[in-house]
Amino acid sequence: MTDSAQSGSTPDHLALRDLIENWAVWRDAGEWDRFRTVWHPEGRMMATWFQGGFDEFISVNRKGWERGVRILHFLGGSSIDIAGPRAVAQTKMTISQRAAVHDVVCDVVCTGRFYDFFEKRDGRWGMVLRQPIYEKDRLDPVDPDARLTLDAALLARFPEGYRHLAYLQTSIGYVVKADMPGLDGPAVEALYARGRSWLEGHPLLEAAE
Repeated sequence: MTDSAQSGSTPDHLALRDLIENWAVWRDAGEWDRFRTVWHPEGRMMATWFQGGFDEFISVNRKGWERGVRILHFLGGSSIDIAGPRAVAQTKMTISQRAAVHDVVCDVVCTGRFYDFFEKRDGRWGMVLRQPIYEKDRLDPVDPDARLTLDAALLARFPEGYRHLAYLQTSIGYVVKADMPGLDGPAVEALYARGRSWLEGHPLLEAAE
């Protein structure tokens, strides 16, 4: 039984919400020493362009910053389920990125949810896994008068929820994972099953990377 029916103002709920918000603020601000405190040592980040431990995630983000890569996050409401020392949180979010696509500077915005696995150890909550769910996205030239033609075959390689984000990231050299969870389908159902298993006290089920 989870504690999801409790008020969201309990100390554990507030601590988890702080972690979720700090992740976005500290990551986007490049405050990497503070960002590290959000995670437990084995914490893993899953994203369209990266899958691995949080230390490596920090390293590749730093390198991306040096090349001018800017990926920003904005958060909405959270739903947090707590079962003893474990928790699963879903938080509405947007991911935005600006880059040149076929020599046209574009903004891409992706709407979805962060699906997070947390554990409380020695009185401290920390993130064990972050898996975004990608619901829908769009890509627009920054200059509304610019003409942009996308490669339909490349666009179709990626799921509907993040195909424009993936298109932009591929165009600047990233290898993008093509089977991330979306609004529905087997990938997101498997993620929900992992969340239920985690709250029941089982080891974190592995997912294909």
